[in-house]
Amino acid sequence: MAAASFSLSASLFRAYGGHLSDKFGARSVMYWTFGFSMLFLFMLSYPPTDYVIQGKDGVIAFSTSMGLWPFIATLFALGFFMSLGKAAVFKHIPVYYPNNVGAVGGLVGMIGGLGGFVLPIAFGALLDLTGIYTSCFALLFVLVGIALTWMHLSIRAMERAAHGEVLDRLPQLPEMQPIHHPERTAMPRVLEDWRPEDATFWADKGRAVARRNLWLSIPALLLAFSVWMVWSMVVAKLPLIGFAFTPEQLFWLAALPALSGATLRIFYGFMVPIFGGRLWTTLSTASLLLPAIGIGYAVQNPETPYFIFLILALLCGLGGANFASSMANIGYFFPKAEKGNALALNAGLGNLGVSVMQFLVPLVITAGVFGAVGGEGVALQDGGTLWLQNAGFIWVPFILASTIAAWLGMNDIADAKASFAQQSVIFGRTQNWLMCVLYIGTFGSFIGYSAGFPLLSKIAFPDVNALQYVFLGPLVGALSRAGTGWVADRFGGGRVTFWVFAGMIASVLAVIFSLQAGSFPGFFAGFIALFFFTGVGNASTFQMIPVIMGKEVPRLMPQLTGADRARQIAMESSGIVAFTSAIGAYGGFFIPKAYGSSIAMTGSPVGALWLFLAFYVICLVLTWVVYTRPGGLLHDIERGRAFAAPHPAE
Repeated sequence: MAAASFSLSASLFRAYGGHLSDKFGARSVMYWTFGFSMLFLFMLSYPPTDYVIQGKDGVIAFSTSMGLWPFIATLFALGFFMSLGKAAVFKHIPVYYPNNVGAVGGLVGMIGGLGGFVLPIAFGALLDLTGIYTSCFALLFVLVGIALTWMHLSIRAMERAAHGEVLDRLPQLPEMQPIHHPERTAMPRVLEDWRPEDATFWADKGRAVARRNLWLSIPALLLAFSVWMVWSMVVAKLPLIGFAFTPEQLFWLAALPALSGATLRIFYGFMVPIFGGRLWTTLSTASLLLPAIGIGYAVQNPETPYFIFLILALLCGLGGANFASSMANIGYFFPKAEKGNALALNAGLGNLGVSVMQFLVPLVITAGVFGAVGGEGVALQDGGTLWLQNAGFIWVPFILASTIAAWLGMNDIADAKASFAQQSVIFGRTQNWLMCVLYIGTFGSFIGYSAGFPLLSKIAFPDVNALQYVFLGPLVGALSRAGTGWVADRFGGGRVTFWVFAGMIASVLAVIFSLQAGSFPGFFAGFIALFFFTGVGNASTFQMIPVIMGKEVPRLMPQLTGADRARQIAMESSGIVAFTSAIGAYGGFFIPKAYGSSIAMTGSPVGALWLFLAFYVICLVLTWVVYTRPGGLLHDIERGRAFAAPHPAE
């Protein structure tokens, strides 16, 4: 009956919600929905509780609980306001996205539908962790609170953009008007005047500010990559401390962070122009505490169910998503002449987080780094002790420090604002999708091999202590990305990408033959070569994007000239960089998953490697046909300006 009361009201009054949205405005209805939903969810989340108070006349005891009929009535009221909200959400779509109503409506419906898959899992996990039946309503209370805060901040940002300086001069409270001095209370972290292409401005002020933001962004991104890929080390050790998971289950755990990280990148790539780089970097870095702390507690109990690990693996994807927003943010700070080097440093040194993690985690899990606070270690059969919880806890102090540093030291750029609707033009660009394919081949391979290399090495060569060497692969890949951007600038990203895929084909063949021969040195050398070529390819593919759009935008939008054309090229290039980084990251899911499936079906990972080789052949042919052959999109540019690329590597 309780479920029926909620379902009935949540569906029956949706039409009425549309009427109210037309009459009072969808925004007002959304505020009603979130406000009353938080009230009812708080009531529902409060568990039956016994209170004992020491009063002046003795003990006062009482209890609180909700009976069946109040519970049903509260559920009915909650469903009523949620039905109003569902109608109000779709009322917004034709207003903000008049030319993409179907696509945006489908996307909103898909994301909402995912709640029906994710939330029941989360409800079960909370019930197991807390033992409190009403914990599901507490989770919904938190989610609604986040949604209300996000909506309000978005509305305030839109109002600020519409009213500008007039709104900034008003105090937050009307009674403060007599003592309010805008010049003294202006937000110092927002850069209202930012002209990096102005040589004088850049030399006097801009370079120092941009470099400060870059060097605060790099450690935040390094930590993000470390948390993103920490499962690649943890899953290899889980069987040693009593978790009886199958190899297929372990590869799923290694692959899921890449799946969630890639999906979240799609959204993170659009966040900086909407919310600002400083705020978003702070929030996204702080969010890494969830998987870091969660891992630390989950691995201490061998009875922790598998789906808890699945949820933590998905949360690790928050780290992977940070790359898209970090790259988009740093790109706004630097002039074209220095943007390539800045983005290469941000991406390359950020990618070092994978190698740092694979080097550091094997050390910290062998000692009680945090003493009694970190929990007890697990005795191993060989007489040693393992503190696997340190693989999560070790990042907590660094995440806190980086979060505080980002909030105190970074800046927002007032001009770096664009709505999702403005940025969505990239979805109609053919070159966007072609570059996604190539970036799957380069970055997807880098992150996928990073996630699967430790476990694959342990399974393929169980007699070799490969975990002490595996950090070298991501290290080579990160350094080759940071150090070879100039090669693409000098010779052209298309040509470099072509030879990168040729090198990757040869490297995969070396790995396959070494596995068949049982040679660990050949296997390891082949993978090191693969990591090197992926790093070079990561830099060269990003170098291609602004060059391609510099040629495509004038063809597709001939009405734009001068500054408008340059602004459009920069916006589309930035959007495509962020979106390709999201799609490319799916390789981090498919590669470990392909290993697991190949081993399950054939007993060997060689089948998966043949599949990867075939994909690299497709990428090589695509690069040649579209970009580097005579008559290709980049052929004349790269041959005619071999020593002075028109756009630096991004």
